[in-house]
Amino acid sequence: MADSARYRLPTNVSPRHYDVAFYTDIDPKSESRFGGFVNVEVDVNEATSVVELNSSQLTLGDATISSGGETQQQSAQSVDTEQQRVQFTFPKALAAGSKAILSVPFEGILRNSMTGYYLSTWEDAGEKKQYSLTQFEATDARTAFPCWDEPLLKATFGITMISHRDSVNLSNMPAISESNYEPGTEASQTPQMAKLLSSLPSGHEWKITKFENTPKMSTYIVAWANGPFVHLEKSVSLPLSKKTIPLRIYTTKDVIHQAQFALDVAERVLPLYEEVFEVEFPLPKLDTLVAADFDAGAMENFGSLLSSFTSQALTLFLGLITGRTSAFLLDPKHADIKGKKLVAMVQSHEVAHMWFGNLTTMKWWDNLYLNEGFATLMGEVIMLGEIFPEWKARSEFISAHLQAALYLDAKLSSHPIEVECPDASHISQIFDSLSYSKAASVLNMLCDYVGEDKFLKGVSLYLKKHNLSNAVTEDLFEGISKASGVDVVRLMDHWIKRQGFPVITVSEGPNGIKVRQDRFTEAGIAEPKENETIWNVPLMILSTDAEGKARIDKTAVLEEREMEFAIDTSRDFKLNANTVGVYRVLYSPERLAKIAAAAGKDGSVFKLEDRMGLLYDIMAFSRAGLAQPSGLLTVISALGANEKEYLMWSSIAEALGGLMTTFWESPDIVESLRAFTRTLFVPLVDRLGYVYKDDEPNDVTQLRTLAISSSLMGQDQGQVTSPIPADLQSSLFIAAVKYGSEKEYDAVVSIQENPKTPTARIAAITAMARTEDAVLLEKTFSYIMKKSRDQDVLYFFRGLQGNPFARRKIPEFFKTNYDEFEKRFEGNFTVRLLIPSIFNGLTTQDDLAATEAFFKDKDVSKYNMALAQALEGIRTRIAYIARSREDVKAWLVEREKQSK
Repeated sequence: MADSARYRLPTNVSPRHYDVAFYTDIDPKSESRFGGFVNVEVDVNEATSVVELNSSQLTLGDATISSGGETQQQSAQSVDTEQQRVQFTFPKALAAGSKAILSVPFEGILRNSMTGYYLSTWEDAGEKKQYSLTQFEATDARTAFPCWDEPLLKATFGITMISHRDSVNLSNMPAISESNYEPGTEASQTPQMAKLLSSLPSGHEWKITKFENTPKMSTYIVAWANGPFVHLEKSVSLPLSKKTIPLRIYTTKDVIHQAQFALDVAERVLPLYEEVFEVEFPLPKLDTLVAADFDAGAMENFGSLLSSFTSQALTLFLGLITGRTSAFLLDPKHADIKGKKLVAMVQSHEVAHMWFGNLTTMKWWDNLYLNEGFATLMGEVIMLGEIFPEWKARSEFISAHLQAALYLDAKLSSHPIEVECPDASHISQIFDSLSYSKAASVLNMLCDYVGEDKFLKGVSLYLKKHNLSNAVTEDLFEGISKASGVDVVRLMDHWIKRQGFPVITVSEGPNGIKVRQDRFTEAGIAEPKENETIWNVPLMILSTDAEGKARIDKTAVLEEREMEFAIDTSRDFKLNANTVGVYRVLYSPERLAKIAAAAGKDGSVFKLEDRMGLLYDIMAFSRAGLAQPSGLLTVISALGANEKEYLMWSSIAEALGGLMTTFWESPDIVESLRAFTRTLFVPLVDRLGYVYKDDEPNDVTQLRTLAISSSLMGQDQGQVTSPIPADLQSSLFIAAVKYGSEKEYDAVVSIQENPKTPTARIAAITAMARTEDAVLLEKTFSYIMKKSRDQDVLYFFRGLQGNPFARRKIPEFFKTNYDEFEKRFEGNFTVRLLIPSIFNGLTTQDDLAATEAFFKDKDVSKYNMALAQALEGIRTRIAYIARSREDVKAWLVEREKQSK
């Protein structure tokens, strides 16, 4: 275990308030810079002559410290680049219990790094222009100003920005003053400010914007931006605080018309959060800033940003959210349902952070899930279900989050939800499906078990008790235990603090069922040394009575390795009703067939969520060797017989796509799978047609899109003769490039470079990656290296992963350009996210050996988790293919015989 104390700042001095003043000089023709000073009011907790805090990539001037009327100059300054710290030594010790003000001048360079304080580029009438914004989570505030960059060390912040007069300044709080700076007026300023103003780069007219002090918050939530922003605005009335506050969304003038939907979502969810949590929204406004270049999907920042990716305002407290264009922009004339869902989910998720993260913050990054798991569950399920019930958010949660979590957590190289994070390289790696999706899934299971009303009441108690402070897991459990009367610590501790999840094996007897839990891995039941955890598993047993009516027993909890439960097995039953449990259920083949047959009938007691869970479980068991893939295909046939729900068909398409990806080097199997896909989806196309209607239900629209897309995947020769609807854009772009020529390829390149919407750009990027022409594929590789935006590289690689023609070329391309990729994405999330897209298609021992050999001499500390997971995936696919090829082939041959 790492010595975590080595990576934490000393506690002899702690911050109370920061005053940060700095200029921003954006110069497209030269090097853009920023610089200023920070004055930090600190409490001296122990007598010391040494003050240590975080700093990285900054040039620091000489520090001074003032206490008790005496000011000292530093006697020494020591920088530790590895630990990203600076240590100031002063001639005299500061007295314990005293207060002091530490002053440090700093300068930095604005880079296109997507982290820290950085540049983003946009195009205005064919001219490249730039603006600046921040992305400090998790540990990059230290690259913008010297600070105690740990979440527990909360303080208040006063920000003063000096910028070119023709730009807009934004920060967490509203501006309380803004004035033009005239050279020669420095005498009216403090000596520090006068010195800063007199050193401003020449050739520009400047202005000074001073913002109101923030509430007490962590450094990673501090935010600011500077650029040519415009905004949309509306107001919202809040039910608890009885105040009306402005909502704004900021971006550049070329895309501001696409921001209305995100603003509307914020207007709808903000009052709901205040009402549900029974905690007032503390700010006088909420803003969103949308940026052209952004590493993460979006980022919540307490307060508001006057000119950046997501938001700003002008009076009193403000809230600021920042994110990338695809997460917040939507052209109403070219909007598809998928795009609308993404914008709504991201906006709702980020608003949730105003409570989970900003008002109440985890003490350290090992409890990241207290921010992200809650924001995922609340923002993307509970609140989204309230404002868009037709989207069936609870059902989609199964495919969007629960299965993503179980897929990753089935690896021995996964990690617990609450995981040790000693240093920055570890912290950046846990922003994954376990901290977001598994955490949300475990919380959702707890919510279902205790009841949503009691769960939300417990959350409210937690938020109230730790308002504007920090918390750990036990604090949350205490609140929910008090509200529900359930010993939540006992029930949930292993779900949060242990790696993995169980498979529940069900065997039937004369008096009911016997259930057994073992840790599930993607290679099957875990070996004994990895199979020691006993979870408390809410079984949620669905059973039927003599009249066929269903009931769910939520009192049945598996607390031991094996237990028995009385149930009438002559009637339909199923564990994990509604698929809210974070586990898989393994039945005998006979029982599985009965459940699948019953689930495929109209009016079945097994709801959409049950059918989805059943399919995902058999998918996982076939990969793990606990069931035959032929069984998966049989279940698909049974469930597809009378299925009408889009989400179920989407799961079926995912299962078939997964098989094609696994057996991509067996052309006979792939062609037979394509034929099977056509028999399932072409009839849906024939029934639904190609014409989209404005007044049709969302499910119909989505099912038509899926049916056409899946038929194209199956290489159906049907044609779309009407204008291309937004929902079909991606599938048709891909088909055009895959089956077309250089003309079609160049057309999607043009769309990518001049898109009408962010979704059109992503669709075009994906299509560029799907070409099966060797020359055009090389053009795509070249485009990635020479022309693509940094934030778009991930889209290119994910598109390439879906292209069998490119699958073996991707790793070689990455290896050849490894040094450039490593330098290009130094310090942000991208390389860690790229690893699965690059290596997840490999399927042979030679692939495994070559991958291990390549990384043997590389420094993988920033992505060692992702690499271990990728290598484990290759091993699993090797075993799966060897074990299952003949079984799949035999089932497909038999199906083709029967269809003739």
